[in-house]
Amino acid sequence: SLLDQCAAAGGTIDAAAVLDVLGLAGILQTAKLMELILARDAQGALLLLDELYKGGKDMGAVLSELSTLTRDLLLQKTAPKGGAALLSGGFDAAALDRLGQGVPAGRFLHLASTLQKASAELYASVNRRLDTELCLLRLCDESLSGDLTALEARIRRLDEEAQIVVFERSGHISYANCGLPYYIGGVIEDRADLTLQTPESFFARFRVDMRVRHEVTALHPDRKTVSVKNLETGDEFEEVYDKLILSPGAKPAQPRLPGVGLEQLFTLRTVEDTFRIKDYINAHHPKSAVLAGGGFISLELAENLRELGMEVTIVQRPRQLMNPFDPDMAAFIHGEVRRHSIHLALGQTVEGFQEKDGGVDVLLKDAAPLHTDMVVLAIGVTPDTALAKDAGLELGLKGSIVVNNRMETSVPDIYAVGDAVQVKHFVTGQDAVISLAGPANKQGRIAADNICGGDSRYQGSQGSSVIKVFGMTAAATGVNETSAKQAGLDTDAVVLSPMSHAGYYPGGKLMTMKAVFEKGTFRLLGAQIVGYEGVDKRIDVLATAIRAGMTAVQLKDLDLAYAPPYSSAKDPVNMAGFMVENLAKGVVKQFRAEDVKDLPRDGSVTLLDVRTPREYAGGHIEGFRNIPVDELRERLGEIEPGKPVYVICQSGLRS
Repeated sequence: SLLDQCAAAGGTIDAAAVLDVLGLAGILQTAKLMELILARDAQGALLLLDELYKGGKDMGAVLSELSTLTRDLLLQKTAPKGGAALLSGGFDAAALDRLGQGVPAGRFLHLASTLQKASAELYASVNRRLDTELCLLRLCDESLSGDLTALEARIRRLDEEAQIVVFERSGHISYANCGLPYYIGGVIEDRADLTLQTPESFFARFRVDMRVRHEVTALHPDRKTVSVKNLETGDEFEEVYDKLILSPGAKPAQPRLPGVGLEQLFTLRTVEDTFRIKDYINAHHPKSAVLAGGGFISLELAENLRELGMEVTIVQRPRQLMNPFDPDMAAFIHGEVRRHSIHLALGQTVEGFQEKDGGVDVLLKDAAPLHTDMVVLAIGVTPDTALAKDAGLELGLKGSIVVNNRMETSVPDIYAVGDAVQVKHFVTGQDAVISLAGPANKQGRIAADNICGGDSRYQGSQGSSVIKVFGMTAAATGVNETSAKQAGLDTDAVVLSPMSHAGYYPGGKLMTMKAVFEKGTFRLLGAQIVGYEGVDKRIDVLATAIRAGMTAVQLKDLDLAYAPPYSSAKDPVNMAGFMVENLAKGVVKQFRAEDVKDLPRDGSVTLLDVRTPREYAGGHIEGFRNIPVDELRERLGEIEPGKPVYVICQSGLRS
């Protein structure tokens, strides 16, 4: 049929030469493909390519054959005798003449032009399809709660035809990473509840090939492959990719200290780690535990172990828990932890571990050892980027993978997301490594969009977080005052302690809020809140305000929902705005707790405490005289005129 069409186009072609070319892809299949091209039916040709692909034929091979066919058959092997001079330069004249059999030159050129245009149209369509013929590879020690699973799901929603392959070293995918301490404490009873998805359920829903217990051992960007080891069988192989996504996460920091390998020492990162700790507790019934580190995981685990009845000690080198909080706000967390009989050994350096009397001695620098039944190392995490380093990807802070705002690494066609990447801090604009689930999920979605032809950009992380500490809730967003000053920002802050809802409605509880802003511009930089009810919704409002670029003064104008069980007519967020506005307009000036020691006691200023006599008797700052605020009007004569007055109360409301 093809030969008849060629002949009908004008002239004869050497059948043997044509069949030799057609044999590259199978005579019947290629003949059909050429029929469609001759008819300029690019859509039909693409459907045929799909059929060949689904039939097991490699898409790359099919396209290679098509390329060879159109180039050699049309431009090199079927030229009319003596017709080379009529073609544009760049072609081999001998090859053009070799198989020519007298096809009129004009007819040949018309045929070649038609086929060239049709094949160009076909190529454009096929290349658009190839952009999403992906092999996505997960390269990490653990499946975080959402960064890559969100990415995979997003790609599938954007492109039903994409081939998505995931390699996961552990035996689990998409598990509730933040829920691990609560399984150890028995709050989450069924271990199956920790698993949000299984390989089978994810394939059923999204047709994603999840290969657990497969460890990627090397990346080969030069040939676009990765080396993989099947941890169940020991088999090793290479897998090709068009686009590669790295989501290795972070690994627990493990200092090189004596005794780190003891049986009673644990880290908590993966489901397997969780089961090991839980099984050890069930088997050995330890009475005490020492947690090295004072971050999120350590505090959550401390609470859960304490609820099991264990004696718990937290030891760490810094003098405060929870680095996202300033020391004055962290003090509330310290108080809550101590109220639940958890011992704090702050400012202590761990130098090693030693097995003794059936337990472990935690060796401290310049202090007596802490004897305990078990130890959990929770001193922080570091990006797990050994594979990226070996492959030559650019690395940044703490060995993290450097990416642009499209989540692209320094190597073409390789993306990275999650705890292993370096990002820009939204507030300071500086490079940062922020290991939180929310940013990781968003980064996965952005990478998926860009892989599938979109143009999504990551705007930066601001570190919004919240933690339950027994009955207390502590939350933070943006930068704290300490970090802002380290970043070179000229800052100030207001601290207030409003009720969680209307005071006349039963059950209201105090919260303490700290809003950090830039002097002069009053740009809102960050906030911290510690309390019991309504903390999470206020921190989310403040996080949104930061993202919107609002000033701290503009917080006063926010129109927030109010009903007595939930808030006050002047919400705590509004109150922070009122306080900053007073400072901005010069209505009042403020002094901070750290300024008290430097206040003059020579009579040049008035130091005034406006609390009740009972509050004053319960404890007061030396040098401050007491005049209750409700008596102040009648006793103004006791305030010497012309002197600055420094006023304090219990929470800032009355002063």
